[in-house]
Amino acid sequence: MNMLFSLIWFIIIFSVVVISHESGHFIVAKANGIRVKEFLVGFGPVIFKFKKNETTYKVCLLPLGGACVYDGMDELEEDVVNGTDYSASEEDGKQVKDRSKFLNASPWARLATLIAGPLFNFILGFIVAFIMVNMIIIREPVATEIMEGGAAEEAGMMAGDRILAIDGQKVYLYDEISVYTSLYRGGDVLITYERNGEVGNLVLKPKYVEEYGRYLFGITNETFVEELHGLDVFRYTWYEMRYNVRMVWKSLGALVTGRLSRENVAGPVGVVNMVGDIIEETSPYGWQTVLVNMLNLTLLLTVNLGIFNLLPVPALDGGRLLFVIIELFRGKPIPPKKEAYVHIAGMVLLLLIVVAVFFNDIHNIFN
Repeated sequence: MNMLFSLIWFIIIFSVVVISHESGHFIVAKANGIRVKEFLVGFGPVIFKFKKNETTYKVCLLPLGGACVYDGMDELEEDVVNGTDYSASEEDGKQVKDRSKFLNASPWARLATLIAGPLFNFILGFIVAFIMVNMIIIREPVATEIMEGGAAEEAGMMAGDRILAIDGQKVYLYDEISVYTSLYRGGDVLITYERNGEVGNLVLKPKYVEEYGRYLFGITNETFVEELHGLDVFRYTWYEMRYNVRMVWKSLGALVTGRLSRENVAGPVGVVNMVGDIIEETSPYGWQTVLVNMLNLTLLLTVNLGIFNLLPVPALDGGRLLFVIIELFRGKPIPPKKEAYVHIAGMVLLLLIVVAVFFNDIHNIFN
């Protein structure tokens, strides 16, 4: 039963994130006169579909993503696979550009359409963060207790110190400190703090604590924002968004550089398992606690999808954006067929990554 609830929550969360992303593409494409042939949620066998105007809407069996298929894009890539030639519609023996086809739209229209998907992910994230800020207890970056023998004590930090910045990066939430230490792999850390109204600096070197299996500053926190006033809710909503964006970006960087192992990577199967763990751990505290944690996961996933799709990787929005930006600088587009070859190669690579992540999820669950 727990697995069923986990799967239902996952489908709801992932569908909201995917629909938000694809709706961004859809709305801006339509606003720019680009025809959208299909709007898909999920992949694989179609559960149900309907057609409105020129767009077919489909819900598919596997909740692993979605797509907004613009007129002309799929034809070009199919031509590359089949070895045929792509051309615009012809009239009186002359090529006539159909501006409703994606590749024939202006570069600015294509750029806006491509960037709208990730942008809508961030908008969804802001809305979710706003709801969360009104439901959760916000921890301030204050060291309420200094652990004996810890790095903070050795560096001279005192109980009550408010951490303002770490290595020059401003800190607004205590969770930002936790993210920093979880990605720490060595070296001195510059801490800017406030004590009794005065700002100071100190240098500490986080210590590895076997019990927790990670490096720690050696501080604990019990200081919370007790009540939000006026515009505070928007300020802390921004802090939550900023925190999640930085966490995802730093995690991607750590993954690329090898500072994170494959055990730290989760695909759809891993997320379902994570949802189950969250439900099991938080359900004793009531449905509101479960809901807050599901919102937190939604925020993390929508920010993740937004950032991931902006990466300049072929077949992703960022890869297609790169070609449009090159076109703007060159004053003419890269030959469509050459671009299609690049994106098809990117699709193959992404499929291989999806398979690898799937098996990694299975490995993590049973080990």
